[in-house]
Amino acid sequence: MTISEAKQALDKIISKGRVHLYKPIQIAEILYRDRIDGDIDLSDLSTYRNASKRWRDIICLRFLGRTSTSSARYQDDVFNENAVPPSVLEILGAENRKNNGVVEKYIYDRFEQRFSQMSSGLNYCITHDKNSFQVIEFINLFWNEPGLRRSVDKIYEIVVYALFSALIECLKVKVTVEAGEEKQQLLEEFSDFAKRVIGLSKEHSKVTVNARVNRVGVTNAADRGLDMWANFGMAIQIKHLSLTEELAENIVSSVSSDRIVIVCKNSEEKVIISLLTQIGWKSKIQSIITENDLILWYDKALRGIFAEEIGNRVLSTLYDEILLEFPATNCDDFNAFKRDRGYDSILLNEVWGNNN
Repeated sequence: MTISEAKQALDKIISKGRVHLYKPIQIAEILYRDRIDGDIDLSDLSTYRNASKRWRDIICLRFLGRTSTSSARYQDDVFNENAVPPSVLEILGAENRKNNGVVEKYIYDRFEQRFSQMSSGLNYCITHDKNSFQVIEFINLFWNEPGLRRSVDKIYEIVVYALFSALIECLKVKVTVEAGEEKQQLLEEFSDFAKRVIGLSKEHSKVTVNARVNRVGVTNAADRGLDMWANFGMAIQIKHLSLTEELAENIVSSVSSDRIVIVCKNSEEKVIISLLTQIGWKSKIQSIITENDLILWYDKALRGIFAEEIGNRVLSTLYDEILLEFPATNCDDFNAFKRDRGYDSILLNEVWGNNN
């Protein structure tokens, strides 16, 4: 294998990575350890497979404030034969040592570039108010940018969450949980369970709380399941894809809920009708919401007759959730990191100066 072929393998991992670039950072830290400490054998995966996750996490916590939440199996995919196995790492390592960390610099330059692209999306939120914000323009900032396209599902989820949560809060929806009057003796028998699990007691056999929708978590794991859930019994699955019966079946079979709302990019009318009327489907799928519905509802929320009440809340939630999901790297700290490692003095040669 040539160095150009090894670089192609690395570029493939970078292009497939979501904005956080956990796997490329892991590769960079393996190469850094090999170059500086020389206490690992790049041909022997056992000398760095697990340790390299800790090295990666130190960097990720410093610049991202988080670490990968993917399964161990998914994280180890980086060493598969069709990714960056030890044989490729050996070639990258030799090149990296020969040129004082050029491969490490290349990876961290791509990391910096990716977050610069993300900043343009955040700037859209800052520079647009409820009169000028267009949700489809915002989504397309990520969809049309190759470096961010892998994260568009997460952006779409945040777009949905910002709208749904704001509307439910502004509507002041309440959820009441109560035990049947004829079941008071059972409530007393299991009073500790009722109090600790349901929040009910003999004195308070009814509880009323604010309705909420919740994101399952801020994670970019490719193997995650549920996207959002509501405390009034609804699961929400969000896919920036065209809905097909096959995709709907995958969603329904992977979520244990009696009521599922599917939010998708688009779908043919006949597919929607089929899914909502077929026996076996209609009992599980409460509704199907498309991007056109979101555009209409965002327009109403931001510029409709209740815009003063809802609009700013939608946009502030959107911005806060994006910052939580994709924390901005501190530029001064990152520049200091590059100086400390000497990356700022490395000149990229014709191989590593090519970003394609």
